[in-house]
Amino acid sequence: MKILVVGNGGREHAITWKLLQSEKVQQVICVPGTGGTASMPRCRNLAMNVSDFEGTARFALVNGISLIVVGPEVPLAAGITDFLQSQGLNVFGPTKLGAQIEASKAWAKDLMHEAKIPTAKAAVFTAVDPALAYVRAQGLPIVIKADGLAAGKGVTVATTSEQAETAVQAVFKGKFGDAGQRVLIEECLTGQEVSILAITDGITIRPLLPAQDYKRIGEGDTGENTGGMGAYAPAPVVTPALMERIQQEILEPTIAALRDRNIDYRGVLYAGLMITPQGDPKVIEFNCRFGDPETQVVLPLLETPLDELLVACAHQRLAEQPAIAWKPGAAACVVMASEGYPETFQKGKVISGVDQAEVGGAMVFHAGTQSKPQGLITDGGRVLGVTAVGDSIDEALDNAYEAVKHIQFDGAYYRQDIGHQARRTKQKVGTESDSILPAT
Repeated sequence: MKILVVGNGGREHAITWKLLQSEKVQQVICVPGTGGTASMPRCRNLAMNVSDFEGTARFALVNGISLIVVGPEVPLAAGITDFLQSQGLNVFGPTKLGAQIEASKAWAKDLMHEAKIPTAKAAVFTAVDPALAYVRAQGLPIVIKADGLAAGKGVTVATTSEQAETAVQAVFKGKFGDAGQRVLIEECLTGQEVSILAITDGITIRPLLPAQDYKRIGEGDTGENTGGMGAYAPAPVVTPALMERIQQEILEPTIAALRDRNIDYRGVLYAGLMITPQGDPKVIEFNCRFGDPETQVVLPLLETPLDELLVACAHQRLAEQPAIAWKPGAAACVVMASEGYPETFQKGKVISGVDQAEVGGAMVFHAGTQSKPQGLITDGGRVLGVTAVGDSIDEALDNAYEAVKHIQFDGAYYRQDIGHQARRTKQKVGTESDSILPAT
């Protein structure tokens, strides 16, 4: 079969890489793809904008595309799935109504309350003065969220009154564009954050391996939020018993609540959770797509062919699929970013050493690159996701950081403490006898 992948980041590179491992996949076309997908065998980049729904549909119909996989949240929220399905195409990714679960934090919070899903207490405001009054009444720390899509950067965990008020004012002054027409103010949950990526056909939902990512730009989880600076999987904090609770208390009720709203949700439901000190899972946020960089550490451990799972979701046959199979061990990803990210940064820096890193066993997923006559160059804030596997989380992290040493570009920045929680546990993971996941 031929599969079309929409997007141009590390997540889409990892999805493409995994799909091409299947004997059933003849070719993957990436719209528009990255410098990494440009050089992959049986892969082709198509220079088309992700917002060109008509062009994507035309190409898919003319070229016999069996499945379209939508990576980013922006086209999903804009209704790409609705349009492609109206043309008779099979799509992995929720409709515009379903994508509201990420596109509007207020909408998602309402859904959670309706379904009695454990989450933080919150209030929604459409004007600055009532929002500031609420912040002053609640106390610190407190979380300020732009309601709409903000590329992972619209959240502030404020520990001072000045931080909180500045964050509220920034949202309403348009720092996040249309995402800032409303603000969600939440209580600050404490514990360990975990990402649960689950695939669903709208009826059945199955979790993938739990991952832990690192959103702050600075070491020690300091500084501004980013799209993600690294990740590892599986996260030892999620035991089989806890995963069973997440399935029963969060994933299944969410899909049921979507069905109650007549939303046929086929794609990924990403649950960003806080595991409290008491061991209870609470939802911080929902996303409507594969996480980035979590995808880069989950897919290398997947044994079941990815195309089989995605096609089953698109055709609403996930319940007929055998239990998802996983390789033993762990995977870790270290993101190499441009100097100045997540604020202003320069593009066009020549990248070297990727081939040497991959010869050493790493998988280098391209998040923001272009292939030019002078070679590979930087083309984004997050540039590369350097990923490696190992028998343990420690080994996977060591292998990823060893691979990073081979890669250079002017102004390259990366965190050196990815996986610090897992390193403290010194826990071996991923054997067949201690599977993180419940039976599915």
